[in-house]
Amino acid sequence: MSGTPEVAELYSAIEESARLLDVACSRDKVWPVLTTYGDAFSHAATVVAFRVATGVRHVGELDCRFTTHPNERDPYAVALSNGLTTQTDHPVGALLFDLQGRCPIDSYGIDFGVVGGFKKIYAFFTPDDLQELSRVADIPSMPRSLAENGGFFTRHGLDDRVGVIGIDYPHRTVNVYFNEVPAECFESKTIQSMLREIGLPEPSEQMLRLGQEAFGLYVTLSWDSSKIERICFAVTTTDLTMLPVRMEPEIEQFVKGVPNGGADRKFVYGVASSPEGEYYKLESHYKWTPGMMDFI
Repeated sequence: MSGTPEVAELYSAIEESARLLDVACSRDKVWPVLTTYGDAFSHAATVVAFRVATGVRHVGELDCRFTTHPNERDPYAVALSNGLTTQTDHPVGALLFDLQGRCPIDSYGIDFGVVGGFKKIYAFFTPDDLQELSRVADIPSMPRSLAENGGFFTRHGLDDRVGVIGIDYPHRTVNVYFNEVPAECFESKTIQSMLREIGLPEPSEQMLRLGQEAFGLYVTLSWDSSKIERICFAVTTTDLTMLPVRMEPEIEQFVKGVPNGGADRKFVYGVASSPEGEYYKLESHYKWTPGMMDFI
């Protein structure tokens, strides 16, 4: 698909956002993703967001993510046929197909970097049909670490709250997002307990303050470890000054100039804990209207 006016407009916004971070936007990486899924941008319900994050792993990159419609088109097959990613015998290549056969998927999302290109596919379940953890964990290509940590999720009331599965193809990891999270999960003592239980560093005061305002959380798993590799708490807001924490300088710089494609402004601010320490991420919604799905 050639570039439509919507695609050209979005590409310009991505270039402008990358300049704010002194990140070189690679047209060779970005344009093929936008044109491959170009029909998504003509839909009023499509969500588009830009994300920046702190931490060594994220330096020099700007991510963009968007939802795709309609859901009948397999986004992984489309990525393969358009050369956005390569076929693999690793279970990561089979996971979306297996999910489609086991769970009712409502829609999809695509994530790519202006430097790294195509990265992730998200499978969204409807808010009124959250999935049982046991059903998702039983999928043959799912990392076994999800089932092996089933007791952890059950103890915290998350075993029937799976709302989104994110598949990271380059890193070969999976994000499991939980919706309608019990309020107790965001209490400081519970956050401390959760991190200790899965062997992650003690949370900072800033992480605890942000966690108390969170609406959702997700974990990162891989096929190479039985451990939960990362856990992230996310807060949504239309006014960043209302957050109970001070933003990192690089994120604050990004916020001041990032383009907005509509009248309403919305942000999702997250804090993640990993073995290497905490890092922060900000997602700025370029296209969003009230009532649309939160895209953490």
